[in-house]
Amino acid sequence: MDERRRALKYRSHHRGTREADMMIGGFFDAHQEGMSEADMDWFEALLMEQDVDIMAWAIGTLPAPARYHGPMLEKLQKLDFIRIAR
Repeated sequence: MDERRRALKYRSHHRGTREADMMIGGFFDAHQEGMSEADMDWFEALLMEQDVDIMAWAIGTLPAPARYHGPMLEKLQKLDFIRIAR
């Protein structure tokens, strides 16, 4: 894993709450291998946002800003990457 991906992995898994770590970190883990440079730019920008906003955009309780619309947001909104214990 290159330096940029390592940094994104760390930042996505150390958000401050377990829920955010699971959602944002889980998204990165599930999609990082297929991320282009543009996708990583999108994700880096997303990581600058507040966790409560990212999570609200993902579950659809708040509309995401237009700058985040596109295939990556659609993947985030599927929430099919989160592994939960049963």
